[in-house]
Amino acid sequence: MKKYYSLIKENNEADINIYGDITSWEWQDSDVSSYTLSKEIEGLDVDTINVYINSYGGEVAEGLAIYNALKRHKAKIKTFCDGFAASIASVIFMAGDERIMSNASLLFIHNAWTYAAGNANELRKTADDLETMTQASINTYMQHVNISEEELKEMLDNETWISPQDALSMGFATAIVNDNTSKNPNQSIKGRVMQQLIKPQQETKEHKVLKTTDEPVQEPTPEPQPQQNNLKNFLQAIKTC
Repeated sequence: MKKYYSLIKENNEADINIYGDITSWEWQDSDVSSYTLSKEIEGLDVDTINVYINSYGGEVAEGLAIYNALKRHKAKIKTFCDGFAASIASVIFMAGDERIMSNASLLFIHNAWTYAAGNANELRKTADDLETMTQASINTYMQHVNISEEELKEMLDNETWISPQDALSMGFATAIVNDNTSKNPNQSIKGRVMQQLIKPQQETKEHKVLKTTDEPVQEPTPEPQPQQNNLKNFLQAIKTC
C-alpha cells in the first residue's frame, strides 16, 4: 500500500518522511500512526535520523508517542519542516537535536481541542482534560524555546503561525536553509479553503501617458499577471476552517 510517509536507510543515516495526518487509525494512504512508525524507528541501527515533516497534525497521543520514540533513540535526530509542521506535528518537529526550517515553511501551534457531549459535569471535565493535554505539548516546547511559559501559552491561545525567522529567534528552530529548487511552488491546503487560495490576484498598473495632441491616446493593455497566492488571504482563509 502506498504511504505518504517512508523510511529510507543509507550508509549510517536514515531518512523518514512524514507527509500525512497523525492518527491512530490509518484509514487513508496519507495517515501516519505512532505504532507503525515507532516500530520502524526502534529497528534502526544508524547514527543519524533525518525526519522530514509536512503535516497538518492530528491526534495528540499519537504525536507525543512519535516524539518520544525519536527522543529515545540513540541516534542524532534532525527534523526538517518541509512545508507545514502544524499542531501536534510541530511537537514532533521539536524532537530534533537540530530543527531546520526553510524560508518556505511554517509552524502552527494551538491548544488541544476536541468534540464533546454530555452534562455540565462531563463538559467541565473535558475542558480540564484538554488543559492537561495541552500542558504536555507546552512541556515539550519549553525544553527548547527561549520565551516564557506565559508567552508560549498566549501564542497557543491565539493559534499562532510562526515564520522561520520568528521560530529561530524564539528557539523553535535551530537553523534556516534556503530552498531554491522549485520555482513554481504550490501553496495549497485543505480542500475547503483551496478555492479561496487559487483565485488569481488581479493587479492593476497605472499607465502614465503623455499627450502631444488633442487626439485620444490608447493606453497599452496590461500584460496578464501570473496567478499568485497572497499570504495575507491565505492566513485569513485558514482561520475560517
